[in-house]
Amino acid sequence: MSDSVWERHSNPLSVWTRVITGLPLILGALWSIRLIEWWSVAVFGGVCVWIWLNPRIFSPPSTTDNWASKVTFGERVWLNRKTVPIPAHHVLWANSLSLISGVGFLAGAFGAVQHDLLLTLLGGTISWFGKMWFCDRMVWLFDNMKETHATYASWLKR
Repeated sequence: MSDSVWERHSNPLSVWTRVITGLPLILGALWSIRLIEWWSVAVFGGVCVWIWLNPRIFSPPSTTDNWASKVTFGERVWLNRKTVPIPAHHVLWANSLSLISGVGFLAGAFGAVQHDLLLTLLGGTISWFGKMWFCDRMVWLFDNMKETHATYASWLKR
């Protein structure tokens, strides 16, 4: 994403609408495969459009001194870790939480395709909580890194 898209995505409305809708829409689209067969491709396409569109449709926030905005800043720092190294403990936690979230997502996705409500809900819940914990770690990462990198600190608007 470009800097301007990242700035728009730092709007808490972008973050929270993505948090609330992203995973349920994906799992719902997968659930629809057995119900509407090939039409589910259109449903899944609509979900992909929403996920792509979400960080782009909100205006840049007037302030970014909040948890949701800092999540996006931490994600940017995380994605830039090959250029600007980050502390090892952040790498360990982020990778571990991504693994937990990913395993939960795969279980939820399998459950959705199989119409197994319990597996879908269990996997989705594990994935969602893993992702939310990851998000919280991204705030921590940003808060640590903004102290040593002026570019990162400049993203914060009070």
